[in-house]
Amino acid sequence: MADTTITTSDNGSYWVSGNFVICDAEGNEFPVQGEAYLCRCGQSEEKPFCDGSHNLAGFSDSCRA
Repeated sequence: MADTTITTSDNGSYWVSGNFVICDAEGNEFPVQGEAYLCRCGQSEEKPFCDGSHNLAGFSDSCRA
């Protein structure tokens, strides 16, 4: 199994778990450890992290592998 797993949530965020680093465009690391929920809808005020805005925005996506 991979050290890092990214799981999609139906109509919601990406859940990232494991050993990973998230950096901005300048290479600065966000202070996360172990897990993070990343925005997929584009509406979050806390990008790249999910703040639940997909619920109000009516975001709909249920991708399958």
